[in-house]
Amino acid sequence: MTDSPEPRQDLLVWIDLEMTGLDPERERIIEVATLLTDNDLNLIAEGPVLAVHQPDGLLAAMDDWNQKTHGESGLVERVKQSRIDTAEAERRTLDFLKAHVTPGSSPMCGNSVHQDRRFLEREMPGLLAFFHYRNLDVSTLKELAKRWNPGALAGFSKRNTHQALDDIRESLAELAHYRNTFLRLAGSERDEEE
Repeated sequence: MTDSPEPRQDLLVWIDLEMTGLDPERERIIEVATLLTDNDLNLIAEGPVLAVHQPDGLLAAMDDWNQKTHGESGLVERVKQSRIDTAEAERRTLDFLKAHVTPGSSPMCGNSVHQDRRFLEREMPGLLAFFHYRNLDVSTLKELAKRWNPGALAGFSKRNTHQALDDIRESLAELAHYRNTFLRLAGSERDEEE
């Protein structure tokens, strides 16, 4: 049996949550996914994709947008069938992360991750504590590109499935797109190749 490698401090942890709505006081997490990349955005590993069981009443109380979106994607049914509660989803996600990444070393990476932080603070505080306090929020770059260089938005579109793993893969692809179109780094290998 081979030893697993030591957790690394140089990996980026990407996370996406799907929730029953936007208010962490009333709504709940229904799906969590993570993946790891290196600093050049190369995929290192994908974590578990977990549908988190929630009571039927909570699912039935979702607003029309969430009912439609999560119903059509099949997420509502996966949540109903799931035997994984919030604590188990947090534990499994942390087990994956701790096997690969040194706690506190990675910013939280994704789109609008401040919202994920709000839900994690309430429902999965151990997972929240795993992250550095900084964020790598792709949404910030999108907003800056809209204002400073709208042409950088061309050539990238999202499918917007609102399934956690799909969304996180799209966040990663979106950041790679902005790196190549909006954040052209002078003196970088990418700049020198052109």
